[in-house]
Amino acid sequence: MFTIDLTLKNTPVPLSVQRKSAEEAETTYQEILKAMGSESPKLLELSCDHQIDKKIGILSNQIGAVMVSQKSGAAGAGRTPGFFALAE
Repeated sequence: MFTIDLTLKNTPVPLSVQRKSAEEAETTYQEILKAMGSESPKLLELSCDHQIDKKIGILSNQIGAVMVSQKSGAAGAGRTPGFFALAE
């Protein structure tokens, strides 16, 4: 499972969605980067592969950062989600 974390401007808590494959995660990541680079704000609606009912609607001009990471069972346990996790 791959997690895509979004940090919004003026918001300390990251939002995240998950993708099943690396290719799907990369496609979503590139879609978000393209929207962030657009001159006019766009509404992005993202859904989560892990929690089917989870949906997020975000204006692209409010995204401060985006990160893709792989979630594995042992490595992901006990780690803080988002950009502020410390490396071991």
